[in-house]
Amino acid sequence: MTVTLQPRPSLRLSWDELQRDAKALARQLLGLGPWRGIVAVTRGGLVPAAILARALEIRLIETVCVVAYEPDDYNPRPASETTVIKPPSMRVGDGGGWLVVDDLADTGRTLGTLRKLMPKAHFAAIYAKPLGQPLLDTYVTRVSQDTWIYFPWESAQMAPMITSGSGG
Repeated sequence: MTVTLQPRPSLRLSWDELQRDAKALARQLLGLGPWRGIVAVTRGGLVPAAILARALEIRLIETVCVVAYEPDDYNPRPASETTVIKPPSMRVGDGGGWLVVDDLADTGRTLGTLRKLMPKAHFAAIYAKPLGQPLLDTYVTRVSQDTWIYFPWESAQMAPMITSGSGG
């Protein structure tokens, strides 16, 4: 018996497409504020947070750093557990009035962890997969669970990571 593996569906985004979709997210969020600030989920949420901050005229941006994937060259896999390596600052508190921004809600593990830290925050992402979508308050585009999204900063034209290991 021969098993034929089907290629995994993928979506390669250009910078223009990402900016267009981030602006569409900003339009959805416009009437939902006012926002005290943005909490960007590193690393994927940094670029969308910058676009949203400009579009929504938000100047206060915090970060939260979460490890949810383990690098494996070209095939990242979910980490055995989701780890918050830098929580949001104390000023964010329970998240009331704050906008938490990520690029993608994939399995929902990252957002589930962050919802426990900031239960009153508004969670937004540009892209949502079925497992992550229920944890979002606002998103722009839904993609299938098996679709791998290549963001512009992950493109082959960009230089590979400069260091390996330290992550700092």
